[in-house]
Amino acid sequence: MPNERKKLLLRLDPAVHDAIARWAGDELRSTNAQIEMLLRRALTDAGRMPDRASRMRGRGRPRKDDSGETSESTE
Repeated sequence: MPNERKKLLLRLDPAVHDAIARWAGDELRSTNAQIEMLLRRALTDAGRMPDRASRMRGRGRPRKDDSGETSESTE
């Protein structure tokens, strides 16, 4: 499977998790997507983002094309 996602158990302070969850809600992202966005931003700012990293999918649900199939939106 190409680009199989890695699973990770992450332990966070409850107050930090709540703040990230609120921020994610404000930006219409899941908490998981918000954490990934923040990690990607930190990697980019530090000059450590790997060239081979795939792009994040756009916010919200994938759009449906004319055939009724879902496709990932690009943002």
